[in-house]
Amino acid sequence: MSEHELDGLRRKLDEINLQLLQLLNRRATLVQEIGEIKKKQGINKFDPEREQDMLNQLVKQNQGPFDDQTVRYLFKQIFKASLDLQIDEQKKTLLVSRKEQAENTVINLGGTHIGNGTPHVIAGPCSVESEEQVFAVARALKEQGLTLMRGGAFKPRTSPYDFQGLGEEGLKILRRAADEFGLQVISEIVNPADMEMAERYVDVIQIGARNMQNFELLKAAGSVRTPVLLKRGLSATIEEFLFAAEYIVSRGNSQVMLCERGIRTYEKWTRNTLDISAVPILKNESHLPVFVDITHSTGRRDILLPCAKAALAAGADGIMLEVHPNPAVALSDAKQQIDIPSFETFMKDLRASNLLGNGNLVLERR
Repeated sequence: MSEHELDGLRRKLDEINLQLLQLLNRRATLVQEIGEIKKKQGINKFDPEREQDMLNQLVKQNQGPFDDQTVRYLFKQIFKASLDLQIDEQKKTLLVSRKEQAENTVINLGGTHIGNGTPHVIAGPCSVESEEQVFAVARALKEQGLTLMRGGAFKPRTSPYDFQGLGEEGLKILRRAADEFGLQVISEIVNPADMEMAERYVDVIQIGARNMQNFELLKAAGSVRTPVLLKRGLSATIEEFLFAAEYIVSRGNSQVMLCERGIRTYEKWTRNTLDISAVPILKNESHLPVFVDITHSTGRRDILLPCAKAALAAGADGIMLEVHPNPAVALSDAKQQIDIPSFETFMKDLRASNLLGNGNLVLERR
């Protein structure tokens, strides 16, 4: 073959490459249009039966020189790239995405601004057990200059025989303590039907790790205007976490805070594995405030302080921990809660690190 003939074949190959590129882009455009229709209809973007039918038709029409296995492989790569294109487009349009909203969402909780660059501390008992218990913790928070108190009135437990919380009476106790000491109440709701009741008592509705993908609960939380603290699921990916937040925001409630609380791995020396890397990733990908629950992620009192420092150094908008007047007799999570003197020491050491900035520094005179 002469050099002239070889150049001619190369030019034809270049022309075919361009034709293939044009066809691939035309196909991608059609896939995007189909994806938009599926999105409006609530249909799953990936249809394995449709993909199998297309592959079978292609193999049936294959006349070589590629064998059938190669044809299947090549087109499966095209199908995957097309599906990834749909997913990438969806990510760009997520309401919780930094691409959709560049500036940080700032949530005003009774004058305490979350997400404005000043970190905050959320503290309180795992479960509401009595008025005396909650008031003791609330007083300790007030003396430390804190304004955000957590407490569980409804407790989804692994065992059906464990303490499940005081329910509405627990919310009433939290409200009375918060009003007495000028605090904002954060408490978990587990039933969509209880959202209206929650609005009467709490300032922030918490959706716990076990309910991160309770989609009816997420929708209900999106239908109210009370701020929501959404915890990452036990084994949830960051993408799944953000999609859970999207359920709430897409329903109209834009006041959502994310909470990293550790994920389940094979490690046994901590209750969960604290995914510190999730903090900067969430801050990069989303405009929502990010907290870290240092109690549930570690389950260990002895490493709360370094984990708190790590969370704040990574860019978290705040941390959450559990405090109980007498952890030894706590009805839930007794081993991981700290008592009030330990909490006071914790706050003193955390302030000494200068990671709290100008927030949480004004202490009430005893």
